Amino acid sequence: MSVARVTEISATSSTSFEDAVNRGIARASETLRNVRSAWIKEQQVRVEGGKISEYQVNMMVTFVLDD
Repeated sequence: MSVARVTEISATSSTSFEDAVNRGIARASETLRNVRSAWIKEQQVRVEGGKISEYQVNMMVTFVLDD
């Protein structure tokens, strides 16, 4: 049997939502052990001068706690 925990993180990218997700998972994996999954809770963009300047995702990351 295992026990998991879920934490919410936010990540940004100037390129795309997919890049923001990849950056968030990569960073979470540096700090949290046993990252197993994530689901995207929210997506939003920041606009400057009529163009998208930044993509942001808020995601719930699931990781399994050590025995």
